[in-house]
Amino acid sequence: MAIDRLVAIAMLLGAAQHARALDVPAIGGSQLSVPVASMKSIKFQTTLRQQYDFSCGSAAVATLLTHHYGVPVSERVVFEQMYARGDQRKIRKEGFSMLDIKRFLAERGFQADGFKLPLQKLIDAKLPAIVLVAEKGYHHFVVIKGAAHGRVLVGDPASGTRALTRSAFEKIWTSKLMFVIHGTAATPAFNRVADWRAAPMAPLGSGISRDGVSGVTMPKLGPGDY
Repeated sequence: MAIDRLVAIAMLLGAAQHARALDVPAIGGSQLSVPVASMKSIKFQTTLRQQYDFSCGSAAVATLLTHHYGVPVSERVVFEQMYARGDQRKIRKEGFSMLDIKRFLAERGFQADGFKLPLQKLIDAKLPAIVLVAEKGYHHFVVIKGAAHGRVLVGDPASGTRALTRSAFEKIWTSKLMFVIHGTAATPAFNRVADWRAAPMAPLGSGISRDGVSGVTMPKLGPGDY
């Protein structure tokens, strides 16, 4: 049990961006080398970070293909191809559009379209999707990676994988438009455990009882225990 606590503390204290190892004492005087990853690095394990202010669209596409359809592609490749074929002046000012995304995916053999459907339809179909949200005065592309227990998991190219309550997500998803790949034999990844690791739910059930410390017993110590 003591080792379990040490491992949990080590995971919470991982402040470096990249994974590292932390040695913790084990039974018999030996040590265990426990890999530690910071929450910051975990958030970008299955979400690709955007490299430019206006490249959330290309990062969202790269995230969708790489982590949900098993087709590895970098944000840079997506960006360069969509930028070369799009209205560059408009892209620099407003970012990529869903038409830019549709053209890129079509060139890769994917049929994709925008649909105005309730969120529950997407959840029932177990399909990841690219959606445009409005936060803090800006429009921004994110990937819906899953939904469970009243929360929606999104891959945000700016801040990484994060979860919002369903009501909070509905509030920023003003267009109600979702961009989905369809007509493919591939089964996309949706609601993966690996994605949810970046947004764990608080273990409220294992917290200290509201009854206080009335049920806590202290050991009876003898004179030689001090």
